[in-house]
Amino acid sequence: MKGIVIVVVGFAFLTWAIGAYLAPDNLAKCKDLLPSAEAGCGRADAIVAVSGGDTTARANEAIKLYKNGWAAILVFSGAAADKTGPSNAAVMKQQAIDAGIDPNVILVEETSETTTENATETISLFKEHSITSAILVTSAYHQRRALLEFDRRALGVEVRAHPVETDKQWSRVWWLTPSGWSLALPELVRSLILSTGSTAGQ
Repeated sequence: MKGIVIVVVGFAFLTWAIGAYLAPDNLAKCKDLLPSAEAGCGRADAIVAVSGGDTTARANEAIKLYKNGWAAILVFSGAAADKTGPSNAAVMKQQAIDAGIDPNVILVEETSETTTENATETISLFKEHSITSAILVTSAYHQRRALLEFDRRALGVEVRAHPVETDKQWSRVWWLTPSGWSLALPELVRSLILSTGSTAGQ
């Protein structure tokens, strides 16, 4: 019985640790998810959402942050999933416009097809528009790797992380499904590789 308890507790700790590592949230301590004078809770120049996975959920979270007053600029990054249609960035922009956001405050980056390219191209866009601080939004399982990719390139730009807690692909009990593990383990490996200063593919 003692051995079973140890295994259960160990597994619970492992899944918690993986989930916590993959999904850093610099805004978690900010009351009611609103900007304030509290350390780490100040406004940013921009909010950026990268496409992939549940793109709609990522855009919705960025839109929510914008409406909560976290930044004056929204940035959407991502090429077209279907090359015959509009880019993911354009689709997210339209989603924001449909939610009542002024198109003049939205920037799009429509060429990136990988997380590395999201970071590279978006940081270039930041420089063009003198953006020196941003809140990065993506799915929880993808947040750590995306933040590492942005931080690697964002010299002079402060990037904070805020993940979508749950979406069509990820839930609080992700560890109960094979699909949850199939997302978590590759992201964990890639993030650990990136944290050493190496490259980790897409």
